[in-house]
Amino acid sequence: MASSPVTSSTPSGLSPERRTILFYLVLFMTAGAANAYGGIWFEARGLSASQISVINALPVFIMLTVNLVVGRMSDRASDWRQAIVIGALGAGLFPLGLFLGQGFWITLTFWTLAAVCHMAIIPVLDAAAMRMTARRGTDFGSMRAWGTIGYLLIIVGTGYLVSWLGPGAFLPFFVVLALLRAGMSLQLPRFRAAPGEAAPMMGARTMRQVMKPWFLLPLFGFAMIFGSHLILNAFQGLLWERQGIPLPTIGLLIALGGVSETLMFFGFRRLDGRWPARTMVLFSAIVTVLRWIVMAFAPGVPVLIALQSLHGITYGLGFMACINFIKNHTAEDIAAEAQSFFVVLQQGMAVVALLGFGQLVDLLGPRAYLASAVFAAAGAVCIWASLRLKPPEAD
Repeated sequence: MASSPVTSSTPSGLSPERRTILFYLVLFMTAGAANAYGGIWFEARGLSASQISVINALPVFIMLTVNLVVGRMSDRASDWRQAIVIGALGAGLFPLGLFLGQGFWITLTFWTLAAVCHMAIIPVLDAAAMRMTARRGTDFGSMRAWGTIGYLLIIVGTGYLVSWLGPGAFLPFFVVLALLRAGMSLQLPRFRAAPGEAAPMMGARTMRQVMKPWFLLPLFGFAMIFGSHLILNAFQGLLWERQGIPLPTIGLLIALGGVSETLMFFGFRRLDGRWPARTMVLFSAIVTVLRWIVMAFAPGVPVLIALQSLHGITYGLGFMACINFIKNHTAEDIAAEAQSFFVVLQQGMAVVALLGFGQLVDLLGPRAYLASAVFAAAGAVCIWASLRLKPPEAD
């Protein structure tokens, strides 16, 4: 008797889903280490604040130009796995160059090369895993959640490690995480349908077919929502510290947002199908607007706990609904390219939001979150306009 596609295993004994989960678990660990201690480590290497800004910004600007190319090339390969493995190996090996010296140009070169390789594989992996689980009848959301779990574990672990072993432990630890991710990529399964296995052919087979307002507006709208969330990563700790909130409490509040996001990823399958994808994206946008409005009035810790608990809705729900929306309207022929296009929109809006919000923080303090609310509201209008152009039943 043929085995069920949900439980069928590879020769290693692990199903394709479990092998992908293992890779998601390590995928964002370097990002967690960098967010927890990267800025302090850069400064310890003698870099100025402006140089640190360049190091953080350059990979994003490069990805704005190459993301679509990477997605298109990944779609043309026999399987998306090839691009993921190549990118993971590059992201694992390039950090070794950081041992060559502490100067700005060495740091900029090898940090950028590693970051670009890492960032390039994320939309390809999301698209590949989404298509595989859709074909096999398994749950992409619970798989994607393990990426956030790994990220949170390393954020906490990096602080303890550096406190225990000293600042010199950061770079070896970061490189070990990068090499671990590279090694785990080698055990990834084939994502496309195997020869002789039927693959779904529904949806547009070229990007030109979906480059229409009803398809672009919700993606552009959520990109604005995403951009407003990037502000949290850059400024929330600073603003909360100015409010007098203790640093340990700030760390717990940040972790609470990650836990909320993880729970939404695990539970999204129960929501998928009950409401149209764009309706869920619009709901996440509306809650985002309300969240930023309340944040602008510098509430106390009890209110911040409630606001951070909404992160699963404002980001997690909107993200999952968007990638389902893309999957519903595109065929496997353009899966990675469409997902990469979505990421380009998010990165572009993140740059706009960060540059604009950074200027407002010094002028307005927490009231700058009112600008975030306006930004998110503009995104909500885009999503609403898409629903008016094409009824949600079409999803």
